[in-house]
Amino acid sequence: MIQVPAIRSVMTPFPYFVEAGDSLLVARTLMVREKVRHLPVKEGDSLVGVLTDRDLKRALDPDLGLPPKDELFVRDVFVRDAYTVDTSEPLDRVLEEMVDRHLGSVLVTSHGRLAGIFTATDACRILHEHLRALAPTPPGDDAA
Repeated sequence: MIQVPAIRSVMTPFPYFVEAGDSLLVARTLMVREKVRHLPVKEGDSLVGVLTDRDLKRALDPDLGLPPKDELFVRDVFVRDAYTVDTSEPLDRVLEEMVDRHLGSVLVTSHGRLAGIFTATDACRILHEHLRALAPTPPGDDAA
């Protein structure tokens, strides 16, 4: 019998994160440098939410009339109460919740502490690997 894997087996462990008091410029620099679109947000040892590249772009849009970008902080724009699961949560439940709530990321914890992140990109990677295992590309087939 096939068992659905736990989220711990497919998450990105030890993700980059920002502090709620960090400037948006610090967060943007980290996202660009590390090529990530979601950053868990912490206040000290507490995980408090997630900052997405969409949140960041909106906040830094000069047409919105917000304070200058050097005066904006992660705490001003991040999503509180982000979808968070324990490392033992089955992958199918996580995926179902992501679809139902139109989520791009899930924060993964172990004993209440940040352990990883799972994103829509991770889901696509897993689906790709699964499909390749079901129907491998024949040798010499460059269409893949």
